[in-house]
Amino acid sequence: MYAVLDIETTGGKYNEEGITEIAIYKFDGNEVVDQFISLINPEKEIQPFVVKLTGINNKMLKNAPKFFEVAKRIIEITEDCILVAHNAEFDYRILRLEFDRLGFDYQKKTICTVQLSQELIPDQESYSLGKLTKSLGIPISNRHRASGDAFATVKLFKKLLDKDIEKKIVSSFIHTEKGVNEYNFNQLMEHLPVTTGIYYMYNESGQIIYIGKSKNIKRRVRQHLTNTNSKSKKLQRQTTTVLYEETGSELVALLKENEEIKKHKPKFNRALKQTQFSYGLYITSDSNNYKNLSILKIKDAIPVTAFKSFKSGKHYLNKVANKYNLCLKLCHLEQSQTHCFNFQIDECYGACNQIEPNEVYNERVDRFIEKLSFKNKTFGLIDYGRTHDERSVILVKNGHYAGYGYIDLNYQISNIEILENIITPAQNFHEANHIIQSFIRTNKKIKLITFK
Repeated sequence: MYAVLDIETTGGKYNEEGITEIAIYKFDGNEVVDQFISLINPEKEIQPFVVKLTGINNKMLKNAPKFFEVAKRIIEITEDCILVAHNAEFDYRILRLEFDRLGFDYQKKTICTVQLSQELIPDQESYSLGKLTKSLGIPISNRHRASGDAFATVKLFKKLLDKDIEKKIVSSFIHTEKGVNEYNFNQLMEHLPVTTGIYYMYNESGQIIYIGKSKNIKRRVRQHLTNTNSKSKKLQRQTTTVLYEETGSELVALLKENEEIKKHKPKFNRALKQTQFSYGLYITSDSNNYKNLSILKIKDAIPVTAFKSFKSGKHYLNKVANKYNLCLKLCHLEQSQTHCFNFQIDECYGACNQIEPNEVYNERVDRFIEKLSFKNKTFGLIDYGRTHDERSVILVKNGHYAGYGYIDLNYQISNIEILENIITPAQNFHEANHIIQSFIRTNKKIKLITFK
């Protein structure tokens, strides 16, 4: 979290200046979440050149609060924040000076957008706030007033965050509580890759406390170790080692994450200790022998396929109904006393009124189920590998996930026996099939190899 600020002063001798106006925007890296803007009575005269520059005069400040009256609010809004300012050395010095006068030692980490701009946007004609924002297309109003300059600095800082590919800015904000401090944060992060895989976070006793997967391991772990939510703070206090395993394939990462969590039961993976799929697609027959499809909460019966939410299941079933000309009523997507809406637009052939024979309708349902179900099927899925000349392969045997392995890019899998020698066998938790089905539904280009 950042506190982006700008301060206007009386001018005068060094370390004798007083604050005339202050603006602070609390910024989470994406948006402003709080703000404080106020004129300040400095209890001293403003230098004439400053009046001309800012437009703030002594008369305007006569009834403004004195610094001690707003000090508590400044401490509150900047708590757990890095101070960000254009020429931060000046603003931070003035702020500390005012707190020193109150007998309070105000200490913060700071980021200077002048220095960052010089590093990330080199060869600019000028790094003054006015000229820099103009060159970057950042609108600025109320120039030389605290609120206008501070808000322009927020927009500039956001652009600098985007340009900071190495994420040096984010890395500078490390919690210094017990566990992850700035020193071992850098040690933890330096060896992590920016590739797809799973990662393991260990405590000082060597216990795995969290397992995750990501398409960018380094970025995801950095989020854990810099975020300010309750779970992240606990991980920051307890993490001493981070190990990882590259998978190349997101599907392999999903399957391995699921299996490893079930095996190790890390205390911060509570959600995946049970199941990540709550709703399933079920098939039944009604009194007229038409096959019905429903999205229901998973209980004991094993569904045809599963979803993480009712909404995603319903959305998928809607697409299926349109593709296979299924009746919305018989898919429990619509309640009607007569025919369904799709019948009115000729996308349902009348199963809702028994106009279409049940055996004809059921054949389309069976065709859909056959394509979706893994029942008695044996096949391999070819996906990305860990290098350019490698591919991953996931084996489903007799309708169940059997394991994964890696093959050379030019290697042709000719039979299942060879593949079984290549793969690492997996324990078949029932979620594995759902993970594969879900991945296939959303990744149409994945390559399948079937075996007899």
